[in-house]
Amino acid sequence: MKFLLILLLSLGSLVNVNAQDSITGKWKTIDDETNKPKSIVEIFEKEGKYYGKILKLFRTADEDQDPICEECPPEDDRYKKKIIGMEILKEMVKSGSEYSEGTILDPNNGKIYRCKIWREGDNLKLRGYWGPFYRTQTWLPGQ
Repeated sequence: MKFLLILLLSLGSLVNVNAQDSITGKWKTIDDETNKPKSIVEIFEKEGKYYGKILKLFRTADEDQDPICEECPPEDDRYKKKIIGMEILKEMVKSGSEYSEGTILDPNNGKIYRCKIWREGDNLKLRGYWGPFYRTQTWLPGQ
């Protein structure tokens, strides 16, 4: 009986650790320059890879509430498409406790960055690489 109880508790803690490593769900993106919320992104798994799409933008009253991606590269299928609903995170692959090998698009400047994501507590850390340079953002659990 004690063995069964110990086994069940051990399995429960393993499931909790795996859930804590997951990046799926809704995340509030925070601008790394202004520290203000920018959007809500939903990350989901599809065929063993991870993708993220914008569900909501936090915009001021004087900004376009439903913008299109004017800055996206013309050869990209997201060029001149609505940013809300746009898949900005593509083809991330889990490797240990990190996710990498994919890309992220910044619709504000149209740049596509190589990307790495990892969990830090309840938050996500997302690093976009442009050549040898990089930017890191913290994303918070979203609503």
